[in-house]
Amino acid sequence: MENFSLDDARDVAEKLTANLKKVIVGKEAVLRLGVMALLCRGHMLIEGVPGVGKTIFARSLALSAGGSFKRIQCTSDLLPSDVTGTYVFDQRDREFHFRPGPVMTNMALVDEINRASPRTQSAFLECMEERQVTVDGVTHSLPDPFILMATRNPTEQGGAFPLPETELDRFLVRVRLEYPDAVEETAIVEGQILVHPIHTLTQVVDIEEISLAQEAMRQVFVDRLVTDYVIALVTATRDNPAIRLGASPRASIGLVALAQAHALLEGRGFTLPDDVKAVASAALGHRLILTAEGRAGVNEDEVIEDILQSIPVERAGGGGKFPFPAVRPSDS
Repeated sequence: MENFSLDDARDVAEKLTANLKKVIVGKEAVLRLGVMALLCRGHMLIEGVPGVGKTIFARSLALSAGGSFKRIQCTSDLLPSDVTGTYVFDQRDREFHFRPGPVMTNMALVDEINRASPRTQSAFLECMEERQVTVDGVTHSLPDPFILMATRNPTEQGGAFPLPETELDRFLVRVRLEYPDAVEETAIVEGQILVHPIHTLTQVVDIEEISLAQEAMRQVFVDRLVTDYVIALVTATRDNPAIRLGASPRASIGLVALAQAHALLEGRGFTLPDDVKAVASAALGHRLILTAEGRAGVNEDEVIEDILQSIPVERAGGGGKFPFPAVRPSDS
């Protein structure tokens, strides 16, 4: 599999998406975002009220992709060492040995992350950025690939702590699971009368194929005009009067990677500004902090949509319009 092509990577993505549809009903856009995050080696924040399938979605993605999988159930008394691991004294050889924590895995599900205390939440920062943990001054590398999927309940619910900006910025995407409509809910209920579909879900790709697909996805061509467009969007979040804290350079890097993954899923070997637009809200919404005045009138997604409408698709600095015919730039 050394010559893993873009077609091979797209085949991996399609297998994952089709398998997820066996469990998750009517949420194809969410499923695609999950697969794109996996291809980008990015971490995923899954939001929604209790009972809409956040944990099931994360478990289904992990089961479909193979590799090692661990779940961390967050509570207010969870300690950092419960996440990263600790050194344990062995009386047989009178030595301290490292006992890995559940985060030492290919795919980690952090359930209800905002129920963990700020002290424990900080234990995830090094894992998410450097993909390693440091315990008692000793650094331990995490398995490759490492993807963290965290579910978050609404902040107004009891027992929830806010997630700090430094942690939110480390999530590549935020996906929201909403209530299903009547037709979808009927299919969900009828599909679980005999057995939950996740119990019959099988692995469709192995972890080595995931790694190869991740490397192949980087070969999707990114024109400088696309990069200029991404930078213009991210810069606009820093200048918008409704936004107190705009997106970081990490957001720019992640937005380009997601655009590559979106182009791959669309069957192209090159990116378009349309790819950027398709993933902009998922990549930027959770990174923005609105002003008090901004929160009174709009939410993050609406602000991002306004920015997308206001920025023409052209080279930064007043250059020519984007050359691809699939793009319909806004009039400036």
